[in-house]
Amino acid sequence: MKMIVGLGNPGNKYDNTKHNVGFNTVERLASELKLNIAKNEFSALTASTKINGEKVLLVKPLTFMNDSGRAVGDLMRYYQVSPAEIAVIQDDLDMPLGKLRLRTHGASGGHNGIKSIIKAVGNEEFNRVKIGIQHPQRSKVVDWVLTPFSKDDQPVIELAMDHAVAALNEWITEDTKFTNLMNQYNG
Repeated sequence: MKMIVGLGNPGNKYDNTKHNVGFNTVERLASELKLNIAKNEFSALTASTKINGEKVLLVKPLTFMNDSGRAVGDLMRYYQVSPAEIAVIQDDLDMPLGKLRLRTHGASGGHNGIKSIIKAVGNEEFNRVKIGIQHPQRSKVVDWVLTPFSKDDQPVIELAMDHAVAALNEWITEDTKFTNLMNQYNG
């Protein structure tokens, strides 16, 4: 089984904000797979399908970013998913806008959603798809992450989300090892 979690905040107020790049990316993947992430279970919206005989679960936690681990942990236990079978899509302030970085493990890097998932999972050994949203120049971080991308930045982030979807699609449809995807998509 593979579980792909897009991080973000629920509600129209947060649609298309920088912090919701995970939600938007998992929605793009769902669209490619012709799925609707709408089943409400364990404080998350989910959609599932089988690809090459393996169950794939797409997840959007409804717990707000800082408590994402609650939904992820409950779904992990219910579906008996191991940490290595999870990929979390997250925004990353410390990377340039639109940069993509895949990782198989690691610390939270100060990301509260990831901190919450590490606590729920019990370790740092789950896959990450980080999408750079760059650090704000003058505004506070909380103001920055909760605002939409500028008109000029939108095409850059769209391309990054497309690359993230391509990597995840390869992970689930071709069963490519995540480490191989890192070699292909990081950079």
